[in-house]
Amino acid sequence: MTINRANVSAIAEDLHVWLPPKRGWGLANCGLLASATTALWIDTPYDPVLASEFLAASRRLLADGVTVDRVIVTHANGDHLWGAGVVPDAEVISTREALEHIHYEPTPKQQHALVAGSDPASPIGGYLQEHFGRFDWSATEPVHPDTVFTGELELRVGEYPVQLTSLPAAHTGGDLIVHLPRQSTVFAGDVIFGSTPEQPGDHPSHWAGPLENVIAACERILATGAGIIVPGHGPVLDRDGVRAHIAYLEYVRERAHALHAAGIPALDAARRVIAEQRHPELGLPERLVLTVAAEYRHLDGSEAPNVLEAMTQVAVVAREIAEDAAHARRLFPDVGYRA
Repeated sequence: MTINRANVSAIAEDLHVWLPPKRGWGLANCGLLASATTALWIDTPYDPVLASEFLAASRRLLADGVTVDRVIVTHANGDHLWGAGVVPDAEVISTREALEHIHYEPTPKQQHALVAGSDPASPIGGYLQEHFGRFDWSATEPVHPDTVFTGELELRVGEYPVQLTSLPAAHTGGDLIVHLPRQSTVFAGDVIFGSTPEQPGDHPSHWAGPLENVIAACERILATGAGIIVPGHGPVLDRDGVRAHIAYLEYVRERAHALHAAGIPALDAARRVIAEQRHPELGLPERLVLTVAAEYRHLDGSEAPNVLEAMTQVAVVAREIAEDAAHARRLFPDVGYRA
């Protein structure tokens, strides 16, 4: 995959954000906070190719002799963590709870073998190769945090305070937010997936939940008073953008609870929410399979499937959506459809 010349923009004093110039699985936003003596990353790109591009862009912005010596990881999904290998001497910081999520996911090399070796004719094989085949983890070693914490942790980057707050399980077990008060900015990780009318994003995918916790985390971000919110994916938001995201989450929560009360199985409930097309501007609607399933688990106490089982359901629904769209195009060729 080549996403060179990704958008590295200054958004506040000595603060830059790396925004991949497209949306999709694995294309996470990352931050660089620099001072005259030290610098840190907030999250990393998914694979060494992308991470090396971000590192090269970071070095161009740093004073002579300054290196990226700390990496804050908002959660332990690989698309925010695995790129830390390009700065092997940096201190990696996460919540203590994130350590458990690292063991929940495949290692980078396992995931690479799974994607490369999957049958493209099967729903899961075709989906993995379409959305993850662009990444290369063939030589990527697992990344283990050096410093873990619970509650709150305050750091300094030169004169700038950096406030880390761990969250109850939301997107994953082990999320944190990063508040930079001098820059009036919060890095939200995947508690928020950004979308604006000008730059539509993707549907969120939440592995842990419940959505009540995700909403509470969004409200906690607003409570900081920050005016700039960097989501884990998608465009940078203002405070109104966060409020719009809360409204989306409340809608999904309400529908999941109503369908659960009606006895509709989780997978069929996700299909129904997708069919309502409440947010047709968002990509990857099949990811609602993950979010609805997580909400159901909190309602009925069921066990979480492994990652491959969950992604197989996502892939099946994605194929259904594509087939329905293709059928509609054949019936009504003059009407625009989005798969």
